[in-house]
Amino acid sequence: MIGKVIQLCELHNPTARAGRPRWSLEDLAGRLSEISSKGASAPLTAAVSLVLEAQNQGEPVAWVTARSSTFFPPDVSDSGVDLDCLAVVRVPSVRGVARATDQLVRSGAFGLILIDMGERADVSMAIQGRLVSLAQRHDTAIVCLTEKPDTSPSIGSMISLRAVVQRSGAGPGDSAGRDRFRYKVKALKDKRRGPNWEHAEVVRGPAGLR
Repeated sequence: MIGKVIQLCELHNPTARAGRPRWSLEDLAGRLSEISSKGASAPLTAAVSLVLEAQNQGEPVAWVTARSSTFFPPDVSDSGVDLDCLAVVRVPSVRGVARATDQLVRSGAFGLILIDMGERADVSMAIQGRLVSLAQRHDTAIVCLTEKPDTSPSIGSMISLRAVVQRSGAGPGDSAGRDRFRYKVKALKDKRRGPNWEHAEVVRGPAGLR
């Protein structure tokens, strides 16, 4: 599900206020991260928020996938993303996704690379290590999108940030309207900031929900 941000509602771990961790391109730059969900959730909304932020900063973005279907372009465009400036790379296998990402980040041309893996996430430790090294060298944010419950482990120990995405109603204190919903990113693992911080936003759902 993809929604357009209408209200920012950041929720932070009280014990981690000094660094104010948040779901942002700045905090993910130079890292290999993973966001997961299972069932009705909003991982695409969380991912698209990063795309929009990167484009607003003039950073090129690539979306790599081996899935037969991916995001719905009109919804992404409605969120404010410039589709003409979003490179979408489709490859025949998950292994191909890892190789394509390696080449993209090695070029140093992208500020953000999203890897849409679905349920078949499988990246060798050798490739993970290489991606981490390249992400750090070029200050690139590499974000893996996976489909699994929060009780499942991350795709590997080289993941710097593992977060889950949850969706709920906007709530009485948020902007009114049946087309509103809240998505929340919760960090299960964060090597820089420590786990358990949360970031939430209220968004307007796509036209199909209205």
